[in-house]
Amino acid sequence: MTETNTQILLRARPVGEPTADDFSIVTSEVPAPAEGEVLLRTKFLSLDPYMRGRMSDAPSYAAPTALGDVLPGATVAEVVESRDPSRQVGDVVLAYGGWQAFSVAPAKHTRRLDPSVAPVSTALGVLGMPGFTAYAGLTQIGQPKPGETVVVAAATGPVGATVGQIAKILGCRAVGIAGGPEKVAHLTELGFDAALDHRAPDFKEQLKAAVPDGIDVYFENVGGHVWNAVLPRLNKFARVPVCGIVAHYNDTAAPEGPDRAPGLMRHVLNKSLLIRGFIQDEFVRDHQQTFLTEAAGWLAEGKLRYREDITEGLENAPAAFNRMLRGQNFGKTVIKVS
Repeated sequence: MTETNTQILLRARPVGEPTADDFSIVTSEVPAPAEGEVLLRTKFLSLDPYMRGRMSDAPSYAAPTALGDVLPGATVAEVVESRDPSRQVGDVVLAYGGWQAFSVAPAKHTRRLDPSVAPVSTALGVLGMPGFTAYAGLTQIGQPKPGETVVVAAATGPVGATVGQIAKILGCRAVGIAGGPEKVAHLTELGFDAALDHRAPDFKEQLKAAVPDGIDVYFENVGGHVWNAVLPRLNKFARVPVCGIVAHYNDTAAPEGPDRAPGLMRHVLNKSLLIRGFIQDEFVRDHQQTFLTEAAGWLAEGKLRYREDITEGLENAPAAFNRMLRGQNFGKTVIKVS
């Protein structure tokens, strides 16, 4: 091919919030696929909070990105060359091409997308990993029962918005927490029973009023002061799926103040709480196909809605990533690459 491949590499390990100096934008030759592989042109790149952990070399559930490597990320891409009969030129697929314009992948590691079901970008959001994260964490760990109260923070993000809407589908009362009046208004549009602004000076009092019968399931995306407000409101036998703690991803030191762990453990013991961290891929084998079928149906019926925050241009990915970590995105953060 006469085109070149634009790539964004991890140049240095960020300290606190990533800066432009932590990334390198380079060009290289377009790679060639081997037998059983496909060459993909990236159409959309997903930006997700977990990527901040991959930029660090601290111990985690996944290996860190090596310095000088392309940053990882899910992609929606077009097949431009195929050396596998299962994929044809022109197919649009879900892959894991990372922060680059072209990538090569084994055909068996891609999933063909049907644009007639939903816009293909939804494979990175409501019908992709974030949507499945919401579904698996809520149904398998939260196990909400009709009439219970489900609370979720970062509720206008792709995970949180899906959690709240599925909770409603399952017959629960859904309370969403977000940052700013515009996002709070959007939660009401999505059908949440109550919507709270965690930036409000009386947020704790608002939360207490919004959950008069306490909280049965809290889907944790954030940590920080939101978690501190939620903890006292948890009912006996409440379940807390822990998906992320985005408020702390750029921390460079432990928080100041007294050790809160003993107080947390008292709540866990006295209320028989279930607090369980999870990574969505542990549920893929047994539940992903059910999710894809059910979520596509809910989407078609108008029971499940989504919002995307799309930035044009691969070179703008680092800045868009930081905006997301600050909570300045509105919906699923996506880079339109081509």
